[in-house]
Amino acid sequence: MRKTTTSVAAVAAAIAMLAANPALAQKKYGPGASDTEIKLGNTVPYSGPASAYGILGKTYTAYFTMINEEGGINGRKVAVISYDDAYSPPKTVEQTRKLVESDEVMAVFGNVGTAANAAIQKYLNAKKTPQLFLATGASRWNDPKQFPWTMGWLPSYEAEAAAYAKYLLKEKPDAKIAVFYQNDDFGKDYVRGLKEGLGAKAASMIVAESSYEVSEPTVDSHIVKLKASGADTLLTFATGKFAAQTIKKLAELGWKPLHIVPNASSSLGTVLKPAGLDNAQDLVSATFAKDPVDPQWNDDPGMKKFHAFLDKYLPEGKTMASTAMSGYSIAQTMAEALRMCGDELTRENLMKQAANLKDVKLDGLLPGVTVNTSPTDFAPIDQFQMMSFKGERWQRFGDVIKGEVAAAGR
Repeated sequence: MRKTTTSVAAVAAAIAMLAANPALAQKKYGPGASDTEIKLGNTVPYSGPASAYGILGKTYTAYFTMINEEGGINGRKVAVISYDDAYSPPKTVEQTRKLVESDEVMAVFGNVGTAANAAIQKYLNAKKTPQLFLATGASRWNDPKQFPWTMGWLPSYEAEAAAYAKYLLKEKPDAKIAVFYQNDDFGKDYVRGLKEGLGAKAASMIVAESSYEVSEPTVDSHIVKLKASGADTLLTFATGKFAAQTIKKLAELGWKPLHIVPNASSSLGTVLKPAGLDNAQDLVSATFAKDPVDPQWNDDPGMKKFHAFLDKYLPEGKTMASTAMSGYSIAQTMAEALRMCGDELTRENLMKQAANLKDVKLDGLLPGVTVNTSPTDFAPIDQFQMMSFKGERWQRFGDVIKGEVAAAGR
């Protein structure tokens, strides 16, 4: 009996001590975290063939500089260590090892490119180090079973294609579809998403498919072949130069199908102007983010915050505002996951919080588009709004569509 009384007294004393000092009960730290600091890292191509994307890394750093000046996250300053990987996977591996083993960062976030992230995916998962909110749309980042420490950010190409499928099933269910795609993971992800989205109707709706190699000088012969199929709808899953060639060739042939291009090839400057704006009329695509150079957002509170951020912390970002907006949104998502960790700043808890984001609103996302994740779905964004090109600008239409695809490995 006395033994029991002593045990109860000991427990009561322990509870009293914890109540008197809540910090002892609540604070828990892993690598890269302390009472005063949270260390994050990334590798970004500040040099090399993709150096234009260096603005993403600069945006991440500038965003957390702003956050730190506002008091940090849960009273802690965020240190961002960012190395140049020159868009070279071996360099990415070398610099990531340095971040994890020497700098001992809590997490790697915002890394750019599919090949670079693929090169470090197994390493970071073996080290149980979060690889979060990546600047690439490959579907492989949504595989929580095989890679529980990796999560993308950009909407996957499959999810975008599934949104096009949903749109067609509703608006043009008898469409005769021709599919033109780049013969690599980029194009194949889109084709997979389209077929998954169309479901049982894929076999009857898709009447022709043709793929091109990026080494081909022109896509003309492919387009001639697809026109001969009798298709009245064309989905061009191509990168910029080839999408522009396709738009131009359709006009030359006088072929006027419902023409859909991916968001990645919807740029006014790099795709539509080279193709000729007259040729791009009524082109259809999808988007999930606000365009910082579109005057329709001039009075939008979120856009005002973004432009104020550029003015004060990243003036050079003004010339690449759309890319800077992606970096701003990725950093904003990272900050939210850290806030949700509270005082339990371990890699495990960060990953747990990142996998439980619910209806998170970001300054740069379209109204109705929010960030959502779950332990079985590591795709933060899978909502889109359709848009059509009229005159000299894209015009959004219809409701927000969810591009639903199964996670890899499920």
